[in-house]
Amino acid sequence: MTTERAGDAIRLEQLWKGEFGDAYVNRNVAEIPERAMFWRRFLDEFETRTVLEVGCAHGENLSHIAHLLNQATVIGFDINESALRAVRTATPANAILGSARQLPFRDRSCDLVFTVGLLIHQPDSTLPLVMSEIVRCSSRWVVCGEYHSDTPTDIEYRGHRSILFKRDYGALYQRLFPDLRIVETRELTKESDGFDRVTLVILERPD
Repeated sequence: MTTERAGDAIRLEQLWKGEFGDAYVNRNVAEIPERAMFWRRFLDEFETRTVLEVGCAHGENLSHIAHLLNQATVIGFDINESALRAVRTATPANAILGSARQLPFRDRSCDLVFTVGLLIHQPDSTLPLVMSEIVRCSSRWVVCGEYHSDTPTDIEYRGHRSILFKRDYGALYQRLFPDLRIVETRELTKESDGFDRVTLVILERPD
């Protein structure tokens, strides 16, 4: 990939790995008990032993998953050091630093690879690469929980433009990776599930 194509991604990565990302972690340290029940229901329904969350932030998802899966391998991956320190404090999950454009994991190394609010912060130029890395690392389930829009929409976020993009991420996964099958699409709420108006898309890889 050329430096020119990666420029937008590098700009956003620098933003999230610095004070802007640190502030996000500090704003979101409160536990969300509704998520514990969500992940319990999810893991009861979708057989999973090994999990990778790309863009794990401070570990609000991983803290519940690691508790439910006991000795299973649970990995959090993020570009912000403050986020990973919070993960290591709160969970027994492995916490690894890096860019989602180049995941340091073997092909099909985890049963479930998922994102919550990670794809929305990827620019058009490198979003397909990030999604291909997620699919590459999954042996079965690919799950995204992102803000949805039928048409791509650039949303101002905390005074910044071109930092948050609403899209139809499920449709984009299928367009880029036709072998993926959408198993289910769910609209999650803070009251019931502990997520802020997230559209959850559950996709399955063929054997």
